[in-house]
Amino acid sequence: MADFKITTNESQSVTVMNIGGYLDAHTAPELEKEFDKLLAENKYKVVVNFKELSYISSAGLGVFMAYIETMRENGGDIKFCELKDDVYEIFDLLGFPVLYEFFKTEDEAIKKFNE
Repeated sequence: MADFKITTNESQSVTVMNIGGYLDAHTAPELEKEFDKLLAENKYKVVVNFKELSYISSAGLGVFMAYIETMRENGGDIKFCELKDDVYEIFDLLGFPVLYEFFKTEDEAIKKFNE
């Protein structure tokens, strides 16, 4: 099984979460822990950069669905950027582009928060 990794950094009052590897039922709890940390720190503006992500399962998608409402209720959001075509297709098949904003670059996603 491929590794899963998460790194975060701050940029213009937005938390950028870089995820890589495989996001599935085995690794989704790691992503949940990261979101729980952000909520504990009152950080509600999140850009998820998928540049290094190779695979996402429905369990991985479910993590984003579990946290989006809380983020938005607190004046924030979760925005996605730099998805590989095959990863984007999974989001698209499940109707995520109706619920979330997708951006080609991290800078575009961050800029959207600051408009």
